[in-house]
Amino acid sequence: MWDGKMAFSSTAPSGHDIKMDAAGPVGGENGGPRPTELLLNAVAGCTGIDTISILQKVRLQPSKFKMNVKGRNADDHPKRFVAIHIHYALEGELPEGKVIRAIQLSKNKYCSVAHSLSAEITVSYSINGTKGKEEVI
Repeated sequence: MWDGKMAFSSTAPSGHDIKMDAAGPVGGENGGPRPTELLLNAVAGCTGIDTISILQKVRLQPSKFKMNVKGRNADDHPKRFVAIHIHYALEGELPEGKVIRAIQLSKNKYCSVAHSLSAEITVSYSINGTKGKEEVI
């Protein structure tokens, strides 16, 4: 639903309210995240849920898990995302191979949000603050 100026709100099928808005320079009031910000967060949330689920299935439980997601847009309209990078920062007693496998399964098989995009999605990871040694493809 249009809330005036550049603001929109909706209710997700799960019943949660979503508010979106544009920045001031384009007529918004910065009353909510941009739709593209929500998209990046949706990719991260989707793959994060998958990764935790997969790790738990092999009886691994991170003590902390954060993700940083960045997108690169095309220069020309529609300025779609052409690249998305997700960094997974996990802490705990986690074998590197199992973490890599969980990330791979999410990125390449399970994350429906990622598979709905045409951007190239790359990933990196760290465990207990140490940058991962292996490339995640």
